[in-house]
Amino acid sequence: MTTPSRLIPLLEQFDFARVRLTGRMAGPIMDSGDGADTKVGPMTDEEYLWEPVPDCWSVRRRVDGPGSRATVLVGTGEWGRDAASYPHPWPPPFTTIAWRLSHLSEMLTLRADHTAGGHVLTRDDYLVSGDAAGAVAAFDAGAAAWHKALLSVDDAALDTVGLCTYPHGSDAEEPFLDIVWWVNQELLHHGAEIALLRDLYRTRSH
Repeated sequence: MTTPSRLIPLLEQFDFARVRLTGRMAGPIMDSGDGADTKVGPMTDEEYLWEPVPDCWSVRRRVDGPGSRATVLVGTGEWGRDAASYPHPWPPPFTTIAWRLSHLSEMLTLRADHTAGGHVLTRDDYLVSGDAAGAVAAFDAGAAAWHKALLSVDDAALDTVGLCTYPHGSDAEEPFLDIVWWVNQELLHHGAEIALLRDLYRTRSH
């Protein structure tokens, strides 16, 4: 299938951002933005779970229960991600790298399924990673699944409202092209947050 011309720049932006974020998290080098390679060490488990302020939302062992102001740990497996029913706590809890990366990876995985898969995955099906290497691998897998889903759509599908049946967004009311745009924004802003938290961790006071 030929990739629709309207999709190409968004797909290229997504692919560039996903590679850059993976490099920023896993090393050994990352794209500095000016064409030069910058050395970066792989993210450690301590850094992945680092809580820079009190009462962060993060991912936690299920046996320990949810964190402050969270009411549930979403996902499946030994670990879960802090969450609460609507309306969410205000002001919003500060979230760790682990929380942000799990949220991003889950969104990519579920949206891929609800676009070109079985349209059945829920948050209860998503395996939450308790370690940095597993979380980076989960992000890569989710990003690859979303990329593959995008390659499955034709030009008419980009204008189809509700093509993606993802249950945690506005997908049912939006043309698919708008959802693609939104996913890119999620990747860009959460990727920037994760990069900043890595910088803060590296320069923190011990």
